[in-house]
Amino acid sequence: MKLSYVYILKCSDGTYYTGVTSNLDKRLLEHRTGKYPDSYTSKRLPVNLEFYAEFTDINFAILKEKQIKNWSKVKKEALIEGRYEDLPNLAKKKF
Repeated sequence: MKLSYVYILKCSDGTYYTGVTSNLDKRLLEHRTGKYPDSYTSKRLPVNLEFYAEFTDINFAILKEKQIKNWSKVKKEALIEGRYEDLPNLAKKKF
């Protein structure tokens, strides 16, 4: 069974990058070496792996990646810190 990974990197400017891959080690090396010079992370090196989750279904992993990309920085930090109970409340908008 082939695994897929959703991962979050923290960039040198304090922003987060969320991605999906089937080879986490290879993809991290590509980010850290700036393999793709025009990419978001290559302009914000160094990057640090803050979070990853394994999935057995690539389609589900892609859905989760898209979901996390739309989250606020605060909500991503709650996920990174393992504060799962905070995630539902961070999804609510304050008016």
